[in-house]
Amino acid sequence: MSNFRHVGFLVGALVLSNMSLATEPLKQPVENSRYAMDAYAAKDLLGKAVAFYLQEGDQALPVFSRQGPFIVDNLYVFVLNSDGVMLASGGPSVVLLGRDVSPAMPDEVRARLLKPVAEGEEGVIQEVEHPYVDWSLGGRTVNKHLYFQRVGNRILAVGYYQPRADVPQAQHMLDAAVEAVASRPQETFAAINALDRRFYQDDLYVFVVDLDSKRFVAHGSNIRLVGRDFIALLAPDGQPIGQRMFDIAAQKGKGEYDYVWPNPVTGKDEPKRALIRRVGNYLVAVGYYYPR
Repeated sequence: MSNFRHVGFLVGALVLSNMSLATEPLKQPVENSRYAMDAYAAKDLLGKAVAFYLQEGDQALPVFSRQGPFIVDNLYVFVLNSDGVMLASGGPSVVLLGRDVSPAMPDEVRARLLKPVAEGEEGVIQEVEHPYVDWSLGGRTVNKHLYFQRVGNRILAVGYYQPRADVPQAQHMLDAAVEAVASRPQETFAAINALDRRFYQDDLYVFVVDLDSKRFVAHGSNIRLVGRDFIALLAPDGQPIGQRMFDIAAQKGKGEYDYVWPNPVTGKDEPKRALIRRVGNYLVAVGYYYPR
């Protein structure tokens, strides 16, 4: 992988220009929104990084780039100068230290992120929302939210993954998948396995199991599961989740099941609820992750 493909590990303002900036003080995230804790944590981490930089100056840069208080789970600080040169990173983009990453930015992003501080913006945290390609997730396009603040000619930033899918979104995707499997099963399986955006978005995706063979025929996140024995599927905590979900589909025709499963966006094992429906001889399911 080339260094400039690693630019995707930045919080993404370097990849796609579909974004919005706020120059007013940030509103507090809605208390019951998913990932609200990440929003608080990202903003808090940026505040601590800015305070540390104001105290230490550029001596803070190597501290940001190594394990320590400025790397919290999947949150980390990165720093650019006003010319777009990477000065520090607690994430995979550390490989770009000393490199001018601005050529990899769309023109609008480069102009907005690297613009001089305007009157009234000194000390104000700004934010950007955007999709970006994360090569650590196999090239999946995911949404991230970036908090950043300008300190002199330094731009300090922390990003976090966008809100998790909620129950209505999961149900909507399941309904669409059920209709598609009922009318065009093989075409739908191919679309799911090809990461068609109708059947996956961020941490939400469809999977389908043939109830006769008891094997995956489609999976919107992990293509390696296709063809695998669904009955033998175990959760990371050892629970026989394949058998239990199979029983729901085979015996009841529909239902819900709670389990623990890796989140393809965060890379962590997290509690999840699957919405299960039987369509002919297929189990069709969509799961959503609970807030931490």
